[in-house]
Amino acid sequence: VQLQASGGGLVQAGGSLRLSCAASEGNFRTYAIGWFRQAPGKEREFVAAISWSGGKVYYGDSVKGRFTISRDNAKNMVYLQMNSLKPEDTAVYYCAADARRVGPVDYDYWGLGTQVTVSS
Repeated sequence: VQLQASGGGLVQAGGSLRLSCAASEGNFRTYAIGWFRQAPGKEREFVAAISWSGGKVYYGDSVKGRFTISRDNAKNMVYLQMNSLKPEDTAVYYCAADARRVGPVDYDYWGLGTQVTVSS
């Protein structure tokens, strides 16, 4: 499955952005999707994940209560709504897919990232 993240940009602290993850695979609805981020000089960090049905969602501790993950299987899309953004949310955000696992795990398929920059 091929993935493409989009929707990044520059936003002021306290603002919002919505990231999108588009998938090319027709069986997209059978994949769990995760969002990860990586800031310069830091390790990759788990942000959020959603099961194939959307029935289970997971969030990293640093984004709980501020970010919301959702999916539209009819459109082969997963979204990450990011509210109350902080400068420490600045990173390249990636979406990833896996047919067997969901959550803060290593995923099989990765897309290109989208840059999110939050100014103070």
